[in-house]
Amino acid sequence: MKAITLCASLLMTGMAVQAQVKADFTGHYPDTKQINQVDEYFGTKVADPYRWLEDDRSEETKAWVIAQNKVTKDYISKIPFRDSIKKRITELWNYAKYSAPFKEGGYTYYYLNDGLQNQSVLYRQKGNDTPQVFLDPNKFSEDGTSSLQGIDFTKDGSLAAYQVSEGGSDWRKVIVIDTKTGEKKDDTLRDVKFSGISWWHNEGFFYSSYEKPKGSALSDKTQEHMLLYHKLGTPQKEDMLIFGGRSIPRRYISGGVTEDENFLIISASNATYGNELYIKDLRTKNAPIVPVVTGFDYEQGVVYSQYGKLFIETNQDAPNRRLVVVDAANPTKEHWRTVIPETKFPLSISTCGNKFFAQYLEDAVSKVYQYNLEGVLEKSITLPGLGTAGGFSGKMDDKETYYNYTSYVYPSTIFKYDLNSGKSVLYKASEVKFDPSGYESKQLFYTSKDGQKVPMIITYKKGIKLDDKNPVMLYGYGGFNISLTPSFSISNMVFMEHGGIYAVANLRGGGEYGDDWHNAGIKMKKQNVFNDFIAAAEYLIKEKYTSKQYLAISGGSNGGLLIGACMTQRPDLFQVCFPAVGVLDMLRYNKFTAGAGWAYDYGTAEDSKEMFDYLYKYSPVHNTRKQCYPATLITTGDHDDRVVPAHSFKFASSLQSAQSCKNPVLISIETKAGHGAGKPTDMVISEYADKWAFLFWNMGLTYR
Repeated sequence: MKAITLCASLLMTGMAVQAQVKADFTGHYPDTKQINQVDEYFGTKVADPYRWLEDDRSEETKAWVIAQNKVTKDYISKIPFRDSIKKRITELWNYAKYSAPFKEGGYTYYYLNDGLQNQSVLYRQKGNDTPQVFLDPNKFSEDGTSSLQGIDFTKDGSLAAYQVSEGGSDWRKVIVIDTKTGEKKDDTLRDVKFSGISWWHNEGFFYSSYEKPKGSALSDKTQEHMLLYHKLGTPQKEDMLIFGGRSIPRRYISGGVTEDENFLIISASNATYGNELYIKDLRTKNAPIVPVVTGFDYEQGVVYSQYGKLFIETNQDAPNRRLVVVDAANPTKEHWRTVIPETKFPLSISTCGNKFFAQYLEDAVSKVYQYNLEGVLEKSITLPGLGTAGGFSGKMDDKETYYNYTSYVYPSTIFKYDLNSGKSVLYKASEVKFDPSGYESKQLFYTSKDGQKVPMIITYKKGIKLDDKNPVMLYGYGGFNISLTPSFSISNMVFMEHGGIYAVANLRGGGEYGDDWHNAGIKMKKQNVFNDFIAAAEYLIKEKYTSKQYLAISGGSNGGLLIGACMTQRPDLFQVCFPAVGVLDMLRYNKFTAGAGWAYDYGTAEDSKEMFDYLYKYSPVHNTRKQCYPATLITTGDHDDRVVPAHSFKFASSLQSAQSCKNPVLISIETKAGHGAGKPTDMVISEYADKWAFLFWNMGLTYR
C-alpha cells in the first residue's frame, strides 16, 4: 500500500524538491491586463480592473483561460506523485454504485454505475425478470459531459420526461419518451432552467423556465421565472403561461401536481429563502389560482394531499418547522391545524404509504420517526449509527420504502424498510474496498469568537498521533440554510488512509439548528460564518491535531466565498486553500444569472451604505493586498451559469497580482463543466488527484 511518509528526512526531501518547482514557477503567471474601471457606491469609489473578464464570450477572456490552464497544468504535471494519487483514487472508485430503487408503472427503476462509467445508467426491472437498461446517459455525448438531470413519470408510468444538461449548464432540454417502446415523442423542450416536471394525467406537464437571455446565456440576468404548461403534441411556443413572467415577476417559481392529481401547488419566491404558496383545483375547469400564503417572510410547502386536505410543512410560528393540515377549500393560515409540532431540532417531512416520516437533524446527524396521518407517533427507525439517512419516500399505496444511510466512515448503504413491522433489512451493501473498523469519526464542540459553541466532526485513521504534524483538510459551507451532514467520500479516504484528518465544521448560516442558526450568519452577521471557520482552524492547531504548515481549507460555491474571505482575512493561518466555484465579488454577484436571489443571505451593495460597507469589507476580490498568501488552487467551470466563472477569474487575477511570496496561486478552469452537477467520472477523478497532489506538495510531504 502506498503511504505518505511523515518522517523528518522525507519531509525535508519533499520540501527541497518542492522549492525547486516553486522557484521555476515564480513570475510566470500569464499577463492579465488591468483596465481603468471605477464604480461609485454611496460616495466610495471602487476600482474593478478585471471587469473585462466578466465577458465570457470575448476572445480575450478565452485566451486568458487557455493561458491560465496551461500554467496550472504545467505546475501540477511536475508533482512526481500526482499520477500515483490518481491511480489510487481510480482503484477505490472502481466498484458498482447503486441508487435506492423507486417504482413506476409496475416496474422497479434504479441507477447503477458499474464502476468508472462517466454517468450512471438508469435500469428497470419487472418482478424477478432480468434488469434492462432503460436510459443510458453515457450515450448523450461522446465525451460524457452531457448528463441526466432528473426524470419524471406519469402516474401510470407509461410516459416519462427527462432532463439533459449539456456541459454542466443549468439550462436543460426536456425529452418525452414512451416507456413501453422507448420511442421519443415529438415534444422536446429547450431552454428550461430551474425546473421540475410534473405530469397531469397523460395529457401534458407543468415546468418552469426563464426567457432565454438575448446576450450571454451563461451570465446574463434571469429575473422573471415562469410556470408553464406543455400539452403533449403541441409546439413549445404554444405552451401556456400559468404563473409568473412579466405580469407576476418572481425569480423562482415551481409547480407540482399532487399525487391524487387534484391540485396544482405553486411556490413562488424572490430569494433563496421565503416563498409564497398558491393552489389551483384541477378538478374544476378554469378554477382560479388561490393564495395560501403571500409574502416572503416564511417557508412552506405542500407535502401530501388526501380527500381534499393539504398537509403543509411550514416554519410560520415554528423556526424548526412543523406539519399542519388544512382543508383545500379554506387553505389560509387561520384554518391550519398542527399535526406534527415543532421540536428543538430542524424537521423535514417525507411521505410513503399514507405515513409521514419526520426526519430530524440532532447536532447534524439524522433521527427518523414514523407518524400516521393524524400525527400519532408509530415508530422510531433504528439507524446504524451517527450519520445521515435519506429517502423514506414513495407512493400512497406502497407498503415498503427504501433509504440510504452513510457517515464519514460508513459507505452509502441502501436499506429496505417495512412500514407495518418497522423493520429495516439490508438491501444493497457498498462494494467499495474500505474497512471502516480502521477509522473513527467523532463530534466535538469548539468556541467561536463571540462565545458561540459550534459543532465539528473530525475523521481519521485510528491510532493517529496528535503531534501537530498531521495534514488536515478543514471543510465548510455556512449559508443558505444548508446543512452539512456526515457522508462517505472515496476521495477523502485517499487522504485519510495516509494520515490525513478530515474535519467538517457546521458553521452558522447553515441549517443544522434551524432558522435561528441560519439567520445568525446572513447579511450584517455574515462575519460570524468566517469567525466560526477561523475558530475551527485555531482549535485544530491548539489541540495539536495539526499546525499551520499542515492545514488546508476547502469549500465550494458559498463555501468558495468562505475560503476566499478567510484566506484574505487570515492568510497567516493556512498552508493551502481551495476556493471552488466561489461567490467572490460581493459587490456584483447580483448582476449575473439568478444571483439577485441570493440577497436574503448576502444583502446587496445597492441596499444601503451600511450594507455596501459591510460587503466591501469582506468581499474577497476587493480585499487582496501585497502580502504572502497560502498556496491556492482556485477551481471553476466555463459553463457555470449559477456562480459565473468571472468571480474566480477576477479573484485569481487579484491574488496573482498581490502575491508577495513563492506560494503558487493557480486557477483550473474546467471546460464543458458547470457548477458541479453531472461531471463525468474521469473529470472528477482527475480534479481530486490534482487537489490532493497540490495539497501534499505544498505541505512539503512526499507520497510513495
